[in-house]
Amino acid sequence: MRTCLALVLSAVVSATALVSTQSKTVRVRVQTELGDIVLEVDPIKAPITTANFLKYVDGGHYDGGVFHRTVKMDNQPESTVKIEVIQAGVNPDRAKSGFPAIALERTSVTGILHKDGVVSMARGAPDSATSGWFICISDQPSLDFAGNRNPDGQAFGAFGRVVAGMDVVRKIQAAPSSTTRATNTEAQRLTPPIKIVKVARVP
Repeated sequence: MRTCLALVLSAVVSATALVSTQSKTVRVRVQTELGDIVLEVDPIKAPITTANFLKYVDGGHYDGGVFHRTVKMDNQPESTVKIEVIQAGVNPDRAKSGFPAIALERTSVTGILHKDGVVSMARGAPDSATSGWFICISDQPSLDFAGNRNPDGQAFGAFGRVVAGMDVVRKIQAAPSSTTRATNTEAQRLTPPIKIVKVARVP
């Protein structure tokens, strides 16, 4: 009887802890060569995207990674719909050791819109996001569901926001980019990329 009661109590405690963990936002510190950025990610509104991002964080995939892309109003030669973001990726040495692509959590479902400082996942087609992520500089409604930045109109998977370090975000956006302006890919390439020292949860 005591054994059964102990097992029941243990299960209740475990379940309570799980719910508690899932019901709180998580803060993540991104240490870069230009300073720190603190993110707050939301496992309630965007559980799939947040879990995926934290899997890369906890596995150390972003340690030694880079901010490799800056999108400014004057370096989007192939885009009629302009945006402003910076984009980061994993350590190049770990580029082939990532995880499967995740389902797109649309802004129409999560309610997390692409406002100034919002963090979102880079993608090509819907349901193709893996490890690349970006930060919005100023509001970017064209990245929300039914927005016209991406022809499919399905939005990008926003999952958190910057709570400290937007000055660093703006420094990265203002860093030198390629002088080759024929394509978006070339024009938006940071030269050199901004190094990420470490990415980890804030205790």
